[in-house]
This record gives sequence, C-alpha cells and structure tokens, in this order.
Amino acid sequence: MDIKERLTEEHSRALTIAIVNYIGDDNRKFKILIDIFFNGETRLIQRSAWPLSIIAIEHPKLIAPYLSKLIKILQQPNNHPAVPRNILRIFQEIGIPKKHEGILVDICFKIITDAQSPIASKAFGITVATAICKKYPDLKNELRLHLMHMQNYPLTPAIKVRIKRAIKEL
Repeated sequence: MDIKERLTEEHSRALTIAIVNYIGDDNRKFKILIDIFFNGETRLIQRSAWPLSIIAIEHPKLIAPYLSKLIKILQQPNNHPAVPRNILRIFQEIGIPKKHEGILVDICFKIITDAQSPIASKAFGITVATAICKKYPDLKNELRLHLMHMQNYPLTPAIKVRIKRAIKEL
C-alpha cells in the first residue's frame, strides 16, 4: 500500500482502518506514516493523524521515540484541530514518561482554559492533565480550581462528563 497516495485520495474510516491493519506493529511501515505526519502538507498531516493515533495506542512502543516531537507539534499555533485531538488521544492512552509531564500538563492547561480550543481537544486535555496532576498535590489543586471555574460557563455534555470524572479522580 502506498500510504501517502491513499491519504491523498480520500479520508474515511474505512481507509483509516485499512492503514492501521496494513501497518500493524511494523516499525518500517509506521515510519512512513509518522514521516507523513511530521513532514507532509497540511491535508496529509490532518488525514494521517487518525490512523497514527490508533496505531500508537495499540502499539505504544512504536510512538515512544517520537513523544518529544509530538509535544513540539502541540505547542505550535494554528494546527488543524485533528492534530492536537489525536496527539492528546495518544497521551490519554499511553503511559506518559515523567520527563514529559511538566510541559504536557502546561499545554493541557492552556488547551483546557482556551475558549477557542475544540471540544475534543479540551476533553482529551482534561483527561491527560488529570492523569499527570493526581500525582502532584499542588498541580492537583490547580487543576481542580480550573475545572471548578469552568463549571460556571456553558459546557457541552462531553466536557461536563470529563470534568466530573476528573474532579472525582483528583
């Protein structure tokens, strides 16, 4: 399968599943997808994010060498919403190395508190921040305050559920 060509042609659930099945846990094939994600044109980056997240969650050892690069992408402005959503989905599901916790929780706080952040990114950000903050009492209190403050504003059901779950965990 020519992953780049297929991503150029279409964006669908069926294609995402086909790419995931084609790559499996093959590091060489995964490298092709991750190169598209890091170096492709905007549309290809967007389209590669979904299969990338599924593979990373199913085979965390494949994504481990790229965690720092994923964090750098999260820090960039003007990403297509699919990019932070799928990166945060990965961090929600895999173990977060201690060396990445500080910067990642900072990024999550920014996403959570930014009114312009997409709902899915906020939801994943809340879950990632909660996983990190529950280990550290000061951060736990800071996140709890942010979440309590957010409850004063209109929220989607997805965010309400994540906030409720996070507060319970904290």
